[in-house]
Amino acid sequence: MRKPVMAANWKMYKTAAETTAAIEKLKPLVAGSAHADVVVCAPFVDLPAAVAAAQGSNIEVGGQDVFWLKEGAYTGEVSASMLAAVGCRWVIIGHSERRQYFGETDETVAKKTVAALEAGLKPIVCVGERLEQREAGSTEAVLAEQFSGGFGGLTAEQFGGLAIAYEPVWAIGTGKTATPEMAADAHRFLRAQIRSRFGEAVAEACRILYGGSVKPENVKALMAQEELDGALVGGASLDPVSFAAIVNS
Repeated sequence: MRKPVMAANWKMYKTAAETTAAIEKLKPLVAGSAHADVVVCAPFVDLPAAVAAAQGSNIEVGGQDVFWLKEGAYTGEVSASMLAAVGCRWVIIGHSERRQYFGETDETVAKKTVAALEAGLKPIVCVGERLEQREAGSTEAVLAEQFSGGFGGLTAEQFGGLAIAYEPVWAIGTGKTATPEMAADAHRFLRAQIRSRFGEAVAEACRILYGGSVKPENVKALMAQEELDGALVGGASLDPVSFAAIVNS
């Protein structure tokens, strides 16, 4: 049985003080949520506050991006070892907003994933199709290309240290959500890709999250699908009560 991952992606919201207040409010609401890994991915500048606030609780902290080199003249970038040193356990890689606005590619996703794993972080690597790609019937082709480009160079041991988030781009921040059946089909296809590349045991162990307008109102129907191993939650995670309802669904 795969333990679900319920991860909050706060994107570019909350100051350090707001981060502390939100996590302090969240802690008692998820204190009994041993059924899942509870993760909060905060902006870089808020990570020390998030780690301090989460100390002694079952909440783990993650970054929202990472650079693939350990150090150097790369103004504005943050390395995996820096995230680990501040107390992060997780990191999101390849989110659709990074791909759309900042030129993230399957190649950079692969390099960032390796860097995160080498630093002892647990990557949540995002894949997903745009609306026009789904309407053209090319969802599986897009996922296969992203899988090959982002994970093709990993060993089975490396791959075992990460989670995947399927996030259809057309459902990010739009209010639209893939039906539970659509999400399950995509997750099933991704698991088949894992099985083909890394073998049955790795495929069965890999946790595949769903991301895309997950809310308290729709999470139960989504999580009822056997193929869904948790959620990567955007806007609905900004409110601790809302996120706790999702975690405890």
